[in-house]
Amino acid sequence: MLTTASDPLSDDALETFHRDGFLIVEEGFISDATIEVLREGFERLFAGDYATGIQPDEVNWKAGRDSEDLTRQICNGWRADDLIAAQVLSERTGRIAAQLMGYGGARMLQDNCLWKPPGARSLGMHQDGSFADYLVPPEMITCWVALDDTRAEGGTIEYARGSHRWPRVPPDRASFHAPDDWLAPVHAAAPDGLEPELVPVVVKAGGCSFHHSLTFHGSGPNEATRHRRALVSHLIPAHTRFHPSNVDQTYSRYRRRGDLSLDESFFPVLWDETGARSAWLADLPSLS
Repeated sequence: MLTTASDPLSDDALETFHRDGFLIVEEGFISDATIEVLREGFERLFAGDYATGIQPDEVNWKAGRDSEDLTRQICNGWRADDLIAAQVLSERTGRIAAQLMGYGGARMLQDNCLWKPPGARSLGMHQDGSFADYLVPPEMITCWVALDDTRAEGGTIEYARGSHRWPRVPPDRASFHAPDDWLAPVHAAAPDGLEPELVPVVVKAGGCSFHHSLTFHGSGPNEATRHRRALVSHLIPAHTRFHPSNVDQTYSRYRRRGDLSLDESFFPVLWDETGARSAWLADLPSLS
C-alpha cells in the first residue's frame, strides 16, 4: 500500500502492481474539495437530475423502484454530469493507468458510480476483463476512488492477491448484483485448490486503488453504519478497437457501421505518450 501516489510512479509501486494485480493508495489521490463536489454529483445522479440532459448508459438503481438493500450503481455518469466527467477523465488518472499497464495511451471505456448504504448487500467476485470480449484487445485497467473512509466490514472492494495470473473465466452477470455467495466465483476459479488471499481496500476518503482486468474483486455487505461511495474509471489502451463480430448489448451501440474504431466523443483519450488527449476534454471544468 502507498501512503500517497507519486507521478510518475516509483519502481516499487510498479513492482507491487505486477506482483499483486493491484495497487492501493491510502489517501490524497483526490482533494477534500473534490470529494465534496463528487458527493454532490452523486446526490444529483441518483436523484435522476442529469445536468447535461443526457441519461447515463446504465441506471441500475432508482429510488422507489429498487430495493434499499441493493448497491446503487450508475454506469457512465460522466455523460450526465461534467463534474463527474472532470474526475473520471482526468489526465493524471490516464497517465498512471498507462504507466501501470505499459500502454502508450489510455482512453475511457466506462465509469461506475457506486453507492453502498448501510445494510446493502454484496457485489459478487468477478474479473472486469471477462466482460470485454467485444473489444480488441479485451482488457482494461480500473481506477477505484473512495469518496468515504472505508473499512473491512463496510462493504469495501476486496482483491484476490495475484489472481491476475489466473485464467480468464466466462462472465456471469447473474452472480454480480447481491448474490447469495459473493465469494463463490473466486473460490471456483482458484487454481489447484489454492485458498485465495483476500485484501480489503481500507483507505481514507480520497484514497484509491488500481487493478488489472483479470484481478478478481468484489465487495461484501455493508455491515457498518456509514455509507460507502466510490467513483470508478475503466480505462483501455488508446489503440483499442471494437471486435468485428462480438458485441455488447449496451456499449456496442457506439460502433459505427463499417468502422471498428472507437469514437473519441464517447471513448475519449485521457493521455498518450505524446502528451495529447481528446481535444474536447479541455472544455471540462477544473477540479481542485
